[in-house]
Amino acid sequence: MTPEVKAGKRFHLDVEKIRKDFPALHQKVYGKPLVYLDNAATSQKPQTVIDTVSRYYTIENSNIHRGVHYLSERATKAYEDARTKVKEFINAREVREIVFCRSTTEGVNLVAQSFARGLLKPGDEILITAMEHHSNIVPWQILCEQTGAVLRVAPINDAGELVLPEFEKLLTSKTKLVSVAHISNALGTINPVEQIIETAHRRSVPVVLDGAQAVPHLKVDVQNLDCDFYLFSGHKMFGPTGIGVVYGKAHLLEAMPPYQGGGDMILSVTFEKTTYNVIPHKFEAGTPNIAGAIGLGATVEYLAGIGMENIAGYEQELLEYGTEKLSAVPGLRLVGTAKKKASILSFVMGGIHPHDIGTILDREGIAVRTGHHCAQPVMQRFGVPATVRASLAFYNTKEEIDALVAGLLEVRKVFG
Repeated sequence: MTPEVKAGKRFHLDVEKIRKDFPALHQKVYGKPLVYLDNAATSQKPQTVIDTVSRYYTIENSNIHRGVHYLSERATKAYEDARTKVKEFINAREVREIVFCRSTTEGVNLVAQSFARGLLKPGDEILITAMEHHSNIVPWQILCEQTGAVLRVAPINDAGELVLPEFEKLLTSKTKLVSVAHISNALGTINPVEQIIETAHRRSVPVVLDGAQAVPHLKVDVQNLDCDFYLFSGHKMFGPTGIGVVYGKAHLLEAMPPYQGGGDMILSVTFEKTTYNVIPHKFEAGTPNIAGAIGLGATVEYLAGIGMENIAGYEQELLEYGTEKLSAVPGLRLVGTAKKKASILSFVMGGIHPHDIGTILDREGIAVRTGHHCAQPVMQRFGVPATVRASLAFYNTKEEIDALVAGLLEVRKVFG
């Protein structure tokens, strides 16, 4: 049970009504109804988001912040309104704390190069966990090569949970930054981020949270969390691709140098000196993904209308149902059995390669992810080359989980 879900409370979304909002769900694959269980890779989009993006390109298309004509002012307003909607969705203190970028990955790189690079000297340490995906490993490795800092990795146990006592031991006077996933993309583990932040802050260590897998599934309140940076992508939360968000505390963003140069991040330029724009524009060089940002604004409005607590509660019921059903499949082993989990079912089946499982399921119309999920160290930790990952969203149903189980039994028959 997640901390956000009240014990004993039942949640009843009108899932059939919700599914009507997602046109991609109503199609057949190889003559079978599509069962889309690859939401951790990317999620489907509601019609309201599709319409919003389409409307921008149809009648609002114009560049922002520079033009004095009607269309430019209209596009600028829609873009900045979207920023305000995102600010309210995660309860940031100020709209200036919302920086639009391309993705969570770009967000990690922005924080690494603009914030952390100036902090580090040889021998300093960055602390991550053993459940991170590549986007929360590689940017820090690059930064370590640039500065002489050292990357330290806190271990996880056999359930896929962070070993907190070991994490705390690794948090020393050398630690200058902590960066952890709110939810693991490969295991579904919900990290105890409140405790991580409190422990790090007691030592004056700033904390970056990779929220790519959390924002679509849980209510996120950055003020309550008191994280220093929170990063997420639009496309994993039912919004457009190519748009992401860096939340940063205003005083930190103000002190950071620009990440890229050109376009909107400039106030004035001479050959002798450039004056940079105020936050958040200082970090939005060039013409941004205007349609993506406006579409993201429509996305958070849609999710807020359903209610993140309702989504979290329903998905928890779905996860419990899926865990029980998959556990009964002969030879299936779940990878990632944390007590606090989000809606990810990662598994292997003895002697059958995950890619073969995924291919057979695909022929049944069932879309899952197979492979290392851009988290190869997690696979190494559990001694497997890859897993099958069924990742659920609030538009999925118990009947779709039953279809997955039937598909897996078919896999079992094929391989004897």
